[in-house]
Amino acid sequence: MNPVSPLFEKIDSSIEKKLDLIESSYVRYAVRAMLACLFLTLGTAIAFAVAMNGDKLVPGLGKFLFAFMFSWSLVMILYMNAELGTSNMLYATVGVFRKKMTVAKALKLLFTCVFFNLVGGIIFAFFVSLTGPFQNLAPDNYMYVGIAAKLAKPTLQILAEAMFANIVVNTSVIVSLRMKDDAGKVPAIIFIIFIFAFLGYEHVIANFPAFSLAFFASGGNIPGMDVAHIVHNLVFAFIGNYIGGGLVIGLVYAWLNSSKSKYVD
Repeated sequence: MNPVSPLFEKIDSSIEKKLDLIESSYVRYAVRAMLACLFLTLGTAIAFAVAMNGDKLVPGLGKFLFAFMFSWSLVMILYMNAELGTSNMLYATVGVFRKKMTVAKALKLLFTCVFFNLVGGIIFAFFVSLTGPFQNLAPDNYMYVGIAAKLAKPTLQILAEAMFANIVVNTSVIVSLRMKDDAGKVPAIIFIIFIFAFLGYEHVIANFPAFSLAFFASGGNIPGMDVAHIVHNLVFAFIGNYIGGGLVIGLVYAWLNSSKSKYVD
């Protein structure tokens, strides 16, 4: 009998809870997925708003402020029990590997979550775009310039950045599962997420509200803000995110904890 991993006992419990909800109440699962992008939209909005003002004070300060404020998004998502597609890349992959769910159920869980993350991101970004901080923005503001840069990235760059982004995100998820003290858990999540946010890496779910907010605030008047560029970014960000979160973190750690060794997480 293989040694029991305390970490994977918690992951298995989360998988069971997710499957129970999506099978017993699909609508409630969909709402939890939409709520993830409510919190992501709020985190993205405050991050962009602070960054735009920070850059006016000190050139370059905006990037630091953006990363710090955006990092609170995952804190809200985790503590409010919302369903995030990029963390479900880990749960779905681990669930299949550990025979806690079939491939069909894993795909249903993941793509339902991603779809309703998208729906939530568009809806909540639209309403946030109507608020004061996003009215009459200058064409060269931090948000518009940053979104244009994202849309201009080549395929391999998006793939590589997305892979590392979701390695970071799922590292923070695992760290939060292992830590018992909220006083330590919150700053740990913030400073881990800060890594990918500051580096500007690609996170497909975070891009849902980011692209939507920029589109609604600008009326679509941003270089590269067209269907082809948006789909290109989202598709390859999704693939890279899955490689990083589903395979590098999820599959590798599930495999590491499937041996007879006492060295388990």
